[in-house]
Amino acid sequence: METQSVALQTLLTRHKQGQPVGIYAICSAHPLVIEAALRHAQAENTLLLIEATSNQVDQYGGYTGMTPADFYQTIMAQAIAMGFDVTKLILGGDHLGPNRWQGLPAAEAMAKAEALIASYVAAGFKKIHLDCSMACRDDAVPLSDEIIAGRSARLAKIAEDTCHDTFGCHDIVYIIGTEVPVPGGAKENLRQLDVTSPAAAARTIQAHSDAFARRGLGDIWPRVVGLVVQPGVEFSHTQVIDYQPELASSLSRMIEQYPHLVYEAHSTDYQRPQAYRQLVRDHFAILKVGPALTFALREALFALERIEKEIISQGRCELRTTLERVMQEQPEYWLRHYHGDEVEKRISRRYSYSDRIRYYWPNETVQRSCQKLILNLENAVIPLPLLSQYLPEQYARVRNGELALNPKNLILDKIIDVIKIYSSACN
Repeated sequence: METQSVALQTLLTRHKQGQPVGIYAICSAHPLVIEAALRHAQAENTLLLIEATSNQVDQYGGYTGMTPADFYQTIMAQAIAMGFDVTKLILGGDHLGPNRWQGLPAAEAMAKAEALIASYVAAGFKKIHLDCSMACRDDAVPLSDEIIAGRSARLAKIAEDTCHDTFGCHDIVYIIGTEVPVPGGAKENLRQLDVTSPAAAARTIQAHSDAFARRGLGDIWPRVVGLVVQPGVEFSHTQVIDYQPELASSLSRMIEQYPHLVYEAHSTDYQRPQAYRQLVRDHFAILKVGPALTFALREALFALERIEKEIISQGRCELRTTLERVMQEQPEYWLRHYHGDEVEKRISRRYSYSDRIRYYWPNETVQRSCQKLILNLENAVIPLPLLSQYLPEQYARVRNGELALNPKNLILDKIIDVIKIYSSACN
């Protein structure tokens, strides 16, 4: 039987042979986002790649409170309960390295990164993004390609040993490199964005190839399937930088000389549909999406709260009020990111493209508010004119008999609308 990692390599081989195919990666831990992704991939009978990022999930729990084993088991249990074919489900780890511990000396940070990598691989993750681009407390800035690559090779050795010790095989596929700006969207408004130069991409590849060879890992180099670069796409709180193929054309051609490598594009959220199709054609065959999915989730929940306010007189969920209170009481996930006067910060907290609100969905108080919203609307009749007012696309599907009128289905359908754009570009 073809393993998940081999299935991914087979797909990327088809791309390298000239077929305009790719794969999108769902970068979210929210159960409703995961369910939406599983539903759509099940309906389309395609591979599904779900990824956890080092700040979401680590050996200490991350901001979701989940270890890699917790995340893996949760996703698998959800997939099995839905009857999803788990041989088509690939789990990946994103930005695995010293990212979470940049304030520590490099020796300490890398020791924690080794434990992080081991925990992901032992849990069953088969796609590992090695990202050691972050400078630690005692590092000279910026880090050289050689230092980054050397640290990445060190972590790859841990991954290989852990995979063999745990599963008796070597079947991890790797991604190298990193994008600029930082993961999850730029902190400030964007004026310009530099596409990675072909020379810089080639240096990254060569440095990693050399570092792997020095570690005795030359034989696993063909399982390094992707390079993260900046193709010229990004978003900030209120802006989206659209893909311009002409600016990335030389970068796109450069990767054609490497028989097993494609590009992985991060921060592709909020691009236009035609941009995703062009990105895949230009060898950005792995497209990462995260904030756009929880942005759609938030849109759906806020729309449903508007409906609830119209038809429920007592015992309302007060979701937006609850979120605002929790975000003010626990500002660590947005305070350094959102600026301006109080009105601007409030708008950002609720509606920003960078969607820092996603860090608050796991909060127990917020969860109770969401559950009350769904329960209130399950026990009520949603008038179709109100549905048309606040969720017009879902209204059309309800009217056409394509979508059952209940709050959870409406939320999932809103998220799937985003996933469909990626799916269409990749298949």
